[in-house]
Amino acid sequence: MLVGIDLGTTHSLVSVWTDDGPRLIPNAQGKFLTPSVVGVDDAGIVLVGAQAQGRLVSHPQSTVAAFKRYMGTDRVTQLGDHRFRSEELSALVLKSLLADVRAELGVDATEAVISVPAYFSDAQRKATRNAGALAGIRVDRLVNEPTAAALAYGLEQRGNESRFLVLDLGGGTFDVSILEIFDGVMEVHATAGDNYLGGEDFVDVLMHEFCANHALDAGTLDDADRARLRDGMERIKRRLSQGPVTDASVELARATYSFSIDESTFEQRAGSLMARMRAPIERALRDAKLSSGDLDDILLVGGASRMPMVSRLITRMFGRLPLRHIHPDEAIARGTAVMAGLLSRAEALSEVVMTDVCPYTLGIEITRRGEGGHHQDGMFAPVIERNTVVPTSRVETFHPVTDYQATLKLRVFQGEAPRVVNNVLLGEIEVPLPRARAQDTPVDVRFTYDVSGIIQVEALVQSTQERHQLVILHNPGILDDAEVARRLVLLSHLKIHPREDQVNVTLIERAERLYEERTGEVRRMLTEWLQGFRGVLETQDPLRIRSAQKRMDELLSSVEADSPV
Repeated sequence: MLVGIDLGTTHSLVSVWTDDGPRLIPNAQGKFLTPSVVGVDDAGIVLVGAQAQGRLVSHPQSTVAAFKRYMGTDRVTQLGDHRFRSEELSALVLKSLLADVRAELGVDATEAVISVPAYFSDAQRKATRNAGALAGIRVDRLVNEPTAAALAYGLEQRGNESRFLVLDLGGGTFDVSILEIFDGVMEVHATAGDNYLGGEDFVDVLMHEFCANHALDAGTLDDADRARLRDGMERIKRRLSQGPVTDASVELARATYSFSIDESTFEQRAGSLMARMRAPIERALRDAKLSSGDLDDILLVGGASRMPMVSRLITRMFGRLPLRHIHPDEAIARGTAVMAGLLSRAEALSEVVMTDVCPYTLGIEITRRGEGGHHQDGMFAPVIERNTVVPTSRVETFHPVTDYQATLKLRVFQGEAPRVVNNVLLGEIEVPLPRARAQDTPVDVRFTYDVSGIIQVEALVQSTQERHQLVILHNPGILDDAEVARRLVLLSHLKIHPREDQVNVTLIERAERLYEERTGEVRRMLTEWLQGFRGVLETQDPLRIRSAQKRMDELLSSVEADSPV
């Protein structure tokens, strides 16, 4: 059985696709939201969900929450005699959700679609897949949370072409995605976000304000008092989403402190967080080469999006109210159920093609020659830019640094910094070179990227036609050797430069034939069109190429329409 899972920072949900649409599965307490909290009781028994959440205040040293923020890192949490990595804690939450499915439906879930923040790195996505494996379930697909939200709203069923922006502010992460619907395709244009911005950070603002009002130093509070303070400020945050003013009392160190704050003051104190929200939104629009007026709809999801200051920010930025009629805590889970239905080819769902983008730039380390012939090592040369639609294949040509160099070391990195020291090393390969002058030894470096997390790096030495390959698996243990081989075969068709693609070859031949048939001004126009079209092909950007193909076809048709019958 295939289920959909929203593995959230604050809460997690599980869902299934039925003939009547998405169905959320309740937990043992009869609620859809299961707290993403794990603890250990006095007997050493592991507790998950509501049972553990109740001990966050009373037993803070043996209970943990918000561990999703540390997915993909080496951070270890000590709970009693147990030591857990973040993916192991997530696996315990997943097991609890799977037990709820068994209790509600009487069958075992064996496969899952799990949502992840769109801006999750490859290491974080790998950790999420590993959490599924540790929970005893096969992860068929990781779906970006904004894409899941779009599916929950049924945007993939729209008949006309439309663009929309999805904003997902959860407990620990903020995601931005710009998507387009056309001809049965849901295509992601750009993603951006902040993996360390969410509702938890707004609680921190309230905690700081509380301590400032009472001249307290939060650093001197013990674990129990800090947990009580956080719990009280979380309740205030929720009340401020329902009314303009709220107050509460918190007991700390055997003393009771009162606290009152209005929504306007809260927004003012959270100004730096709101500024951090604006940056990814503007970056996504810039990467997609769109303005706010190009968007048909704006979706706002995630539990923390209930805060009035969030909807006000979006309304000010875009001059309109966002869509938010689906429960913000449930939208992602409902979307994962739709994705599960699509993967199961449910009859009630129209066939839709889903595309995604590479959230981070992929490239290699190079040495640049500076003024005076000095070499500058450790520079980053992008091959696949961020927000490139995947699967994809791109090629760039590089030369060795010195004449008669014996080998070329290709170190593969992920990131956006100009120097590799600030990016993430993914792997490396050494390429033997013939003894020759540097300018006579070009090497074509091709990156091929798969939605399942495979990066294939190929180096072709032009003078010898020798190929060398590096395959980087971001999900080791998830795909066996046979599956990797099968996926690489599927990707092989991508390893064609756009100028060699048959559609583009046909358009160029068609233009050249018209050039031969015409004279004068028409020839001049055809020359300009061909030059521009070939320039777009060299960018290897599928979005620009698709648009250029359509435009070129229209231009050539206009010339052909003037032909004498």
